[in-house]
Amino acid sequence: MLSRSRIPSLLSLNSALGELARGARPHQAISLYNRSRCEGFFFPDNYTLPLVLKASGRLSFLRKGEELHCTSFSLGFESDVFVQNSLISMYSACGDLGTAHRVFDLVPESVRDVVTWNSMISAYVQSDLPRGALAIYKKMRVRPDKITSVTALSACGKVGDADRGRKIHAMVVMQGVGLDSFLGSSLIGMYAKCGLVEDARRLFDRLLDNNVVCWTSMVSGYTQSGRFREAIELFREMQHRDVFSWTVMICGLAMNGNSEEALNLFSEMRSSSEVRPNEVTFLGVLSACSHAGLVDRGCFYFDCMKRTYMLTPKIEHFGCMVDLLGRANLLMEAKEFIRMMPIKADVVIWRSLLFACQMHNNVELAEYATSWILKLEPRKCGVHVLLSNVYASASRWGDVKKVRKGMDDHGIGKLPGCTFIEINGIVHEFLAGDRSHPLVETIYNIILGMNKILLTEGYIPHTSD
Repeated sequence: MLSRSRIPSLLSLNSALGELARGARPHQAISLYNRSRCEGFFFPDNYTLPLVLKASGRLSFLRKGEELHCTSFSLGFESDVFVQNSLISMYSACGDLGTAHRVFDLVPESVRDVVTWNSMISAYVQSDLPRGALAIYKKMRVRPDKITSVTALSACGKVGDADRGRKIHAMVVMQGVGLDSFLGSSLIGMYAKCGLVEDARRLFDRLLDNNVVCWTSMVSGYTQSGRFREAIELFREMQHRDVFSWTVMICGLAMNGNSEEALNLFSEMRSSSEVRPNEVTFLGVLSACSHAGLVDRGCFYFDCMKRTYMLTPKIEHFGCMVDLLGRANLLMEAKEFIRMMPIKADVVIWRSLLFACQMHNNVELAEYATSWILKLEPRKCGVHVLLSNVYASASRWGDVKKVRKGMDDHGIGKLPGCTFIEINGIVHEFLAGDRSHPLVETIYNIILGMNKILLTEGYIPHTSD
């Protein structure tokens, strides 16, 4: 329709942009916008820019988003709430949280609506900064809506802030907001992640709109708490299981060392005609194979992922395969696997190989993996410490000394271990080698006494570094 019109109206253009930006073709939304601007069809309005910003965010096209930001200034939209909200979301989606927050700060207080606040809170949650999200939530000057509550509850779960989560729950009840599956599953997830599984279950049992999302949240809560009997019982009670409920169960079992149960469940899933596994499912499956040392099955499932289910492996899947081969002492095979990868290995891949080299005392390959890690993270101390441990395990003390001297020469320090202990309502912080505590002499005398008792009993500590 649009292509048949010589000069499309702004309304029809915005309609086409919206369909493309929100659907499966965000690239085409940007192409249409660029073509229309070049041909001089129109000046974008405060509906056009948010649509193209959405497409830019979905594609992580930061440069295009910055161009649209400049356009918004030239058109006088610096105080338009629709455009500013879209800019915050775009910068967040592109991983530029700093600029997202600067845009938020420049929006006048009187102009900010609930979407503005939601966009900023969500930006912090997506950046894995839940405390920042809760700090923004605390400053809100407008009435929160359901999306606000769901996002804030996610942040509470990530930091284990049950008190704040309960307050949000109470506020939702006071506002008379119905607990649908969207909000109910968020509350269940928050309570479970805060270790309050019984509270999560009581809420689950009271929910009227108890669909597959809520069931999956409750199953996930049980698996995260290591309560696999209850998780499996609830999973078996589910009348409708989608790919997410299967995946939660498989990954929960795999990550807690129940590899055989995870793989049996995956076989059951494959036999079911209802659902097909996705990329996350295969992460759980490959992790289970790795921890169980099932190299052949892991390789089979990795191949099955590509050939049977037409899923493209991501860096995390390649990492699982390197871990699988490394744990099984197939170190040269792991090195060759990395060489043949269609995508560039990241530091996690190389670190996984280095861990395997430490486990199996392969000094030469450890040095090779270290050289790649140093190209990617030259200032991090962890790789130096790991390599030093490999040398120590091989009794190459001269090399240990050389690594430590290199760290000192380049000013690379090992971060001290830190412990927090609460006694009588007072939180005490202890750092390795620290002597700043006011009761340091008493503490060290007690520790020395404990060490003497341990040595008398024949205990000899093992330190690889």
